[in-house]
Amino acid sequence: MKKKTFIIKRSGEKETFSLKKLKESLKRCGASGKEIDKVIEAIKPMVYDGITTKEIYRKAFSILKKNSRTLASKYSLKNALFELGPTGYPFERLVSALLKIEGYKTEVGVTLQGKCVSHEIDVLAEKDDYVFTIECKFHSKSQFITNVRVPLYINSRFIDVQTEWNNSSKRNNYLKQGWLVTNTKFTLDAIKYAECVNLKLLSWDYPKNNGLRKNIDDFSLYPITTLTTITKSEKEQIIENGIILIKELNEAPGVLDKIGITPVRVKRILNEVKKLM
Repeated sequence: MKKKTFIIKRSGEKETFSLKKLKESLKRCGASGKEIDKVIEAIKPMVYDGITTKEIYRKAFSILKKNSRTLASKYSLKNALFELGPTGYPFERLVSALLKIEGYKTEVGVTLQGKCVSHEIDVLAEKDDYVFTIECKFHSKSQFITNVRVPLYINSRFIDVQTEWNNSSKRNNYLKQGWLVTNTKFTLDAIKYAECVNLKLLSWDYPKNNGLRKNIDDFSLYPITTLTTITKSEKEQIIENGIILIKELNEAPGVLDKIGITPVRVKRILNEVKKLM
């Protein structure tokens, strides 16, 4: 019997290495069967007992990048979201963009008066005369999971704001629901509580087949941190100039010249942007 190979997850937990999981992750980024087989064959000899998932990711990313920067960009999406930090503001902008493309009118960073106290709301969204308060919990590392205490807190804030909003004669719309969005995961208790109080949750892979990953892929709302043709320092400078998404970079390419990128590289970067879009 062939000995099992164990890998170390980002959380520190051990699990059996699965070629099936690796194939699924490559398939999600749009790799063809031939491209997947090429990556698998190259990685298999490199896998050893105790290898980290991070190292496996780096190896797969490197192989993809040599063959297709577009596939490598999509494959790196989860890590690209972590790179949006250290503040949560770029992530809030990304969430706002997702809502806009689904027909919501949005505002980022709004202060609303509750019945008891005022609250800073990350994103306020409106559609069909219904209003929604969206709270974004950004994490810079995957091991940070949102537990039940967070939706408990978010829901209490929502109720305070909802009470004031819907009892005000100055409002002509209805504050319907609170949302909680994170770039990592929710615990089972967090999901159970949210379902009970009708708090909508959105995470990297929740709801199933309709999480952040799928929505970003479906609408091509990739953050600039997915780009493989710019350095980490350049990504940070672009974000500092208010550009979060590749579509925004496509609309305002002058920022690349502003931060000192040469015309030759600008052309290469914008070519990658267009392929991703």
